Formats: sequence, structure tokens, C-alpha cells
Amino acid sequence: MQSLTYLTLDKDVRQVRQADVDAFAAQISGGVLGMADAGYDEARKVWNGTIDRRPGLIARCLTEGDVQAGVRFAAAHRMLLSVRGGGHHIAGNAVAEGGLMLDLSAMRTVQIDAAKRTARVAAGSLLGDLDRESQAHGLATPLGINSTTGVAGLTLGGGFGWLTRRYGMTVDNLLSATVVTADGTVRVASATSEPDLFWALRGGGGNFGVVTSFEFQLHPVGPELYAGLVVYPFAQARQVLRAWRDFNTGAPDELSVWAVMRKAPPLPFLPASAHGTEVVVFPLVYCGDVAAGERAAAPVLKFGDPIGTALGPTPYAGFQTAFDPLLAAGSRNYWKSNNFNRLTDQALDVVIESVNRLPGPECEIFIAQLGGAMARVKPAATAFVGRDAHYIMNVHGRWSDAGDDERVRAWARRAFEEAAPHATGSGYVNFLTEDEAERVAASYGANHERLQALKQRFDPGNLFRMNLNIAPAGQA
Repeated sequence: MQSLTYLTLDKDVRQVRQADVDAFAAQISGGVLGMADAGYDEARKVWNGTIDRRPGLIARCLTEGDVQAGVRFAAAHRMLLSVRGGGHHIAGNAVAEGGLMLDLSAMRTVQIDAAKRTARVAAGSLLGDLDRESQAHGLATPLGINSTTGVAGLTLGGGFGWLTRRYGMTVDNLLSATVVTADGTVRVASATSEPDLFWALRGGGGNFGVVTSFEFQLHPVGPELYAGLVVYPFAQARQVLRAWRDFNTGAPDELSVWAVMRKAPPLPFLPASAHGTEVVVFPLVYCGDVAAGERAAAPVLKFGDPIGTALGPTPYAGFQTAFDPLLAAGSRNYWKSNNFNRLTDQALDVVIESVNRLPGPECEIFIAQLGGAMARVKPAATAFVGRDAHYIMNVHGRWSDAGDDERVRAWARRAFEEAAPHATGSGYVNFLTEDEAERVAASYGANHERLQALKQRFDPGNLFRMNLNIAPAGQA
């Protein structure tokens, strides 16, 4: 009798009858792919090119019922289970080696209620989908900075971007979520329905179920904002980074100014002599009146002697795609991230030294400026706890040749380790890699114990473990 060999939750090798697989496949609207099927290799690809895993089955879900069937099938056979939304997480947890991957990437419906200023967003939607539909009404919610990122993963880990200082984290704007929990039940989580589950979903990652749709609060944004880039030569790094840090202490919530340090791409507003040289780039967005934004951002042009600027009225949805070419899918990626409640001179010097050792033209270090509205939410209000992270640094190793794997990873690890004494010790779970399980508890701080108790309640068997895992209480 034919059968499928698969890996269990405990990574044991077992088999399931082909007849049972066929019966399961008949329940999935988009069909089920096995290793020998056309389209399988494409379906298992994710954003990070270092991830090369082979699921036993890929269920292409189109409906909530499909997700329920997938969860029940995996639970019945104790099959290793992963969930793919946008497939953008650095750790590649969307793909379960030898297990079942629930592929939600075709579930991309976005429905806007302009009168209520809300959005209902299906779990496979990308940031660009939500930005496009909401901006048609002059509305938006805080999201990330790469339009191909999945809404689901971004939201469940916290979510921050250009609007965060004005309107909070992505999770601060989540009104409700429809979730399939480990028992196959569909639950609607909100402040008034399943409030404990709602609390856990707002930062607890994919630990508590498969969210099939999200409801977000929207805000008036744009459609044009004052935004763009100011670029300085790296020789001025110490001066301009300190000036940026000092400027940020009095900046209005409407203004977000980040710092990116890398080799300059061939941007048309930079002199050709700067291409390929180390630079400090200050991307900025003012969420408000364009003229007010120009006035608020003017000091950024005076941090030093810029070698290029590109500032002015900019469509918000367009700026949300500005960094897509530098973050295209398929390259090899490895990240290390630190949270900071303040940036000392010593911390900035460590960052500068790390940039002096860049291992390749695609590698960079960026520091996101947070604070503002997100910092005024109490740490216990949501599972996301890093409200004191006024800055998040991401050491972004990015390269194309597998032969450079260890060299680039070593650079990223060294940069992280040297910055760690100046950081908070916690991390942003959306930036944690698969080899950082030991950082999960610290990243949730005082909320970790409650999260473990809720994990025991909603997923006692730890079915949802292909993530930055929160073990059920008593099982850590």
C-alpha cells in the first residue's frame, strides 16, 4: 500500500497512508502538492535564499475551511506544521522540512470600509496590497517598509514602520483577528471576544493559531507626504549620527528619520564618484502636511555636508516601495538585531566600526527610530513588550554566493555582539533568526510567563512550533 513518509512534531519519521493523503487533498480548494508535483519547487521558495527545505506536502489554502482541514490533518498525525503568508521572515519558518506547509499566499483579499476607516485583510496579503487599497481612500495603517512583506507575519510579531511614531505599532491598530486554533476551531479574537487570545496575537507571533484575516484601524495619511533621502559621506559618520540622535530627542511624532549605513547604490541623485562607497543615508517621512514636513525635516540637511538629497512631496504608497529593489527575494540573508532605549556615543562608534568592515555591497546596518505613540502604550497592554526600544538596529547580511555564508554571518554576529553591551538585551521577534531561540524569552520580558500560560490553554501540544517558539507552561 502506498504511503507518505513525513516528520512528526518531534522530528520522528512516520508514514501516513496515501488514501488518507488523498482524502485530505480533496478538502483543500487550491489542491495539495507533493514533492513530485509540478509547481512544488516554486511553492516552497521563500524570500530568504538560504532557506532550502522540502515539505512533505504543501496545502494551497484558499478558504478558512481549507485552513481548518490542514490544522486538523496535521494534529491528527502529529505532523510538523508550518504556515506561509508572505514567506518573508528571515528564519524561513514558513517551510517545514518533511512536514505540512499551509500555503496561504493566495488569500490576498483586502476590503476597505472608508466610512469606518477599517480594513479587513486576508492572511496572504502583502503590505503593498493593503497600502494600495487603503491609499485609494487616503487612509493607511502602520506597516513595514518593504511592500512584499506579508501582513500576517509582520502583524503577529509587532510591526513598525514610517507611521509608527504617529500611530503606534501595527498591533496597536489591530481591531480583531479570525483565528483557527490547534483544535481546528475558528475563533474571532478582539478586545471583547476572546480577549486573552487577542492579547497574545498582538506580538506573540504564530504561536497561538493560524490567523486567516485581520481587521485594522486606518488613519488619514497622504496620499502625498514629505519624504525622501539625505545622503552623507561615511567620513562624516560620527558627526552626522550624533547630530541625528540629538535631533531625534525633540522631533515631533509625525517625523520619522532612520539611519542606513551601506555602500551607496547607483542612485541618480548621487555623484557617480559616490557609487559603491560607504555612506550614511537618512530616509525620512513626515506624516502630515507637506509644508510642515519640509520645515520639520530641514535640520536633517544640516547634520553635515550632504552629497545628495531627494526630498519633496511623495506618494506614500510609492515610498513604501522605495526600498524593494534592495530587498528583492532570492538573495541569501542573515540578520542580527539589537534594541536600544538610547544611543550612546560608544554605541554609535561600535556601529561605525562594523560598517567599516562591511563584507559585501548588499550588506548594511540600519537603525530605525521609534518612540512616539508606540512608546506610550503600556508594556503589559499587548504581548509585544519592547515599548522602551526607541531604536532598533538590524545588522543585515545579504549576499548571493553560498561560499560567503560563514564570512557574512561572522560579520553580522560580531557587529551584534559588540553592540550588545549598549543595548537593552531584548529583541524584535520579526528580526530573530532560526539560531536565536534563546533570545525569545528575553524578547517578551515580563509578558513571557503569561504567554506560556496562554500557549498551554490554546495550543497545549505545541502544534504551532515552527516559529520563534513560546513553549506551553511547564514544557519549556
